[in-house]
Amino acid sequence: MKMLLPWELLILLSLSGCLAENSQHGPVFTQEPSDGVFPLSSDDKQVFINCKAKGKPPPRYRWKVDGQEIHAESEPNYRLVEGNLLISDPHAIDHGGVYQCIASNALGTVVSREARVQFAFLHSFSRKSRKTVSVREGQAVVLLCGPPPHYGAMQFSWVVDGGRGFLRHDARRFVSQKTGDLFIAKVEASDAGNYTCAVRNVMTNATAFSSPTPVVVRRDAAMGEYEPKIEVRFPDVLNVSKGSSVKLECFALGNPVPSIWWRRADGQPLAGKMKINHSSSGVLEIPYFRPEDAGVYECVAENSRGGSVARGRLLFHDVEHLHWVQTLRDAHVVIDARLQWECRAAGKPPPTYSWLKNGRPMTPGGRLALDGGRLTLSGIGLSDSGMYQCVAHNELGAVHASAELKVAALPPDFARRPVRKSTVIQRGGEVALECRPHASPRAALSWWREGKLLRDGGRQTVSEDGTLRITNISKVDEGRYTCVARNHFGTSSSSGTLLVKEPTRITVPPLSLDADVGQSLVLPCEVSCDPSLDPAFKWFFSGKAIDFGRQEHLEMIGTGLAGDLMVRNVQLKHSGKYVCAVQTEVDAVSAAADLTVRGPPGAPDGLEVTDVTDTTVQLSWASGPDNHSPVTSYAVQARTPCSIGWQSVRTVPDSVPGQMMHATVRDLNPWVDYEFRVVAINSVGVGEPSTPSKHIRTAAAVPKVAPNNVSGGGGARGELVITWEPVSEEQHAGEDFGYVVAFRPLGGATWIQAAVAAPDASRYVYRNHSVAPLTLFEAKVGVYNSRGEGPFSRPVRVFSAEEEPSEAPSRVRARAVSASEIQVHWEPLPSGSTGKILAYQVLYWTRGSGRSHAETLRVLHLTARLSGLKPSTVYLISVRAQNSAGPGPSSPAVSATTRKPPPSQPPGNIEWKLTNSKIFLNWEHVKAMENESEVTGYKVHYRQNWDAAARTLETNRTSVELQVPPGEEGEHLVQIQALTEGGAGAGSGPLRIPKMSSLNSEGFATTTCCLQLLIVLLSLLLVL
Repeated sequence: MKMLLPWELLILLSLSGCLAENSQHGPVFTQEPSDGVFPLSSDDKQVFINCKAKGKPPPRYRWKVDGQEIHAESEPNYRLVEGNLLISDPHAIDHGGVYQCIASNALGTVVSREARVQFAFLHSFSRKSRKTVSVREGQAVVLLCGPPPHYGAMQFSWVVDGGRGFLRHDARRFVSQKTGDLFIAKVEASDAGNYTCAVRNVMTNATAFSSPTPVVVRRDAAMGEYEPKIEVRFPDVLNVSKGSSVKLECFALGNPVPSIWWRRADGQPLAGKMKINHSSSGVLEIPYFRPEDAGVYECVAENSRGGSVARGRLLFHDVEHLHWVQTLRDAHVVIDARLQWECRAAGKPPPTYSWLKNGRPMTPGGRLALDGGRLTLSGIGLSDSGMYQCVAHNELGAVHASAELKVAALPPDFARRPVRKSTVIQRGGEVALECRPHASPRAALSWWREGKLLRDGGRQTVSEDGTLRITNISKVDEGRYTCVARNHFGTSSSSGTLLVKEPTRITVPPLSLDADVGQSLVLPCEVSCDPSLDPAFKWFFSGKAIDFGRQEHLEMIGTGLAGDLMVRNVQLKHSGKYVCAVQTEVDAVSAAADLTVRGPPGAPDGLEVTDVTDTTVQLSWASGPDNHSPVTSYAVQARTPCSIGWQSVRTVPDSVPGQMMHATVRDLNPWVDYEFRVVAINSVGVGEPSTPSKHIRTAAAVPKVAPNNVSGGGGARGELVITWEPVSEEQHAGEDFGYVVAFRPLGGATWIQAAVAAPDASRYVYRNHSVAPLTLFEAKVGVYNSRGEGPFSRPVRVFSAEEEPSEAPSRVRARAVSASEIQVHWEPLPSGSTGKILAYQVLYWTRGSGRSHAETLRVLHLTARLSGLKPSTVYLISVRAQNSAGPGPSSPAVSATTRKPPPSQPPGNIEWKLTNSKIFLNWEHVKAMENESEVTGYKVHYRQNWDAAARTLETNRTSVELQVPPGEEGEHLVQIQALTEGGAGAGSGPLRIPKMSSLNSEGFATTTCCLQLLIVLLSLLLVL
């Protein structure tokens, strides 16, 4: 048998490693053990500690406790279940400790984090009897609990005389949850008895009771008073971690019973979240401890004999559990390579680091350097393969990060990265042909062309990484190039072809342009290139590629060697740099042009209002963007609460030039709230307005505008009514605006004046019964405000009120026209007896209801129709005339009785027949009931469809012939009503006569009962 040389064996090992590289990997923990406290009183009496790892081949597991190997096969309490450790019948002392799981396979070993396992238990009290405690009444006493061996959180209570309930805490009695001892500040006679300490393990719920402690209270002598003595104290210094909860105990003995209260030494109040035991005040609980909770706390005990203070300092222990900020990643390296790993963990206190390889500690030296969380390994060989772990430690614990190092030894191989098969380059350009085989150790590289070795020199160079570079390419450089790679384990090669093409050039580049908003333009881009190449055009705007599918304004036009850019309806946003980029298989060229879009100016900025007077203000502003066209002028606009939108205002100067950033606004109204804005104008158009200024109010002044449309007349007897159009609010010019009404008899010398303080008033009434009707006056209306009086309107002539009509209308007649209507007629008042009659009032009421319940109808003529009346009812009716002074006397009442109501039964059994031009209708006569009006005729409504206008025909017969106009051969709707003296009766339901364009048809409509009978008869006929 032939022996393999070491290098041959190395090749075989490396090849087998490569073949298995994708499938095999070292162990990685997916579940690690964690700290735990387990109750020993559980029913199953088993503890399960988890550990699971993945790996290929599957990992094997071992466990350690307190650093010693666990031999599960020989120790009856331990058993491995897959990777998990099962502890049966655990003992608190024998099986508590620090456990660690170890997972291994052929590729390496990793160790888990350490897990502290403890057991909660509670033993029984000693059964030994306890001594009797004798205490004088008024004295203090402390009963010791002396709990048995235990582990885990405990809860202490006391029972007196074997009672069912536990002793209640109060200001006199306190049970410490630290020691279990019972403190009685002042003994009373009722405290005598047998006291038993009860201890409960919170986790296992096990309870143990001590032997009773007899307490005898002596009354042989009185116990004097004494000052408090604090027996239960909290530590002088206590470190508290962030977010934890802390309880401070404090209790004092004394006579009288001391009161307990808490405070902070720095004088700050206790936070609202803190809790104090309500029964004894002896426990202060601080949940969710924060930095601001740190400080000195004092427990104060006081009684009438004095006081005592216990104090302690709580320190904020700023800790943070470790967690990885930067962990490790698996590394695949070649022989002789250099590896650097770094891990970083965050935590408080800051961690220290150690490194493990395959579960064993690593020490620096030789090729290995360790610097905290950084590992550096040089000159890597196959023996360095394995599982590495970075361990970060602090006083709170440790965290592990794992990674696998794989070392490869391979001959050169181009399977993954062969030389590029074909490389196309432009003439005059430069090419780089890469040669990057996979090899371990690194291979020596050389380039060949047509059997000749290529050496450095001239236009050809070979870099250290094996890349061949050829500059100033020409046609003679075309051909096939081969890269050859060699190392100790073999040789391999890879080839590619180099093709040389003519360079691409832009023959018609885009040119920089100026354009106005709304114009359309074209940016050209034409090229020349190698005939075998197909150029691709792409446009960029402001450094970003243009997505033509999302652009409504931009479109690329042209084919072949042209790729022009069309910009339609250009906007300001289209200003910028445009680049035409042309890409071929071998090269890329580009050309740029700037497009400047001129538009109306942007909005002026920083508008300020100063120097406010009653009619002027000073405006100043800063210019906005001119959008590539200089501002030629500015326009100033204003608005008030009363104006309709923005209005132009007059300025000084009249036209504000584009270089001026201020103006005086004039001719404003005093005491008016104004907003202002400024609009810039250039040769392109009017820009956006500035942001409106803040509201300002001009100064007050004497009003300058008198009311318009002063007139008057009307009113009641002895009144002079003067009216006017109110002055708009913008013309009030100040506060306390009102009107001055002046009037005098025509030809009189003295004006009578009255002030009207309401700014919205439009009417003034002067009452004087001595004023004769229709006396002619002169009247005028002025204005005033808090600054003074303004002008009066031009005087006008106004008549005083006339007197009411003195007579009632005559010959009043009333006649019922239906069951709900009465027609009323009367004669006019004699001419000249009164002033102008404006209207008549018709009063009507039912007999027996009285005139006070009358309804009123106002009409302008000598007749009226009363509607909405009750049928068969007697109404009394009176009429009176009305002029501007009011209504006159009423006429004597006349009576009229409304008709009986029309029949409630509609026409029935309607039959119809339709020809091409006529509809024949026949129906049954409607018989009125005794309390209904007799039928005098019928009214037929018909139309072609619901939307068409209805036509009506009246007849005194029970049949009618309807003419169908040409072109109305469609469906018809017909309705019939009975006519009576009481009005029209109920209408038949709409009768639908279907469209029959070429055939004659007939039909009928009947009641529901008749229709059901007809259906039954038709069914019988069909059966026969």
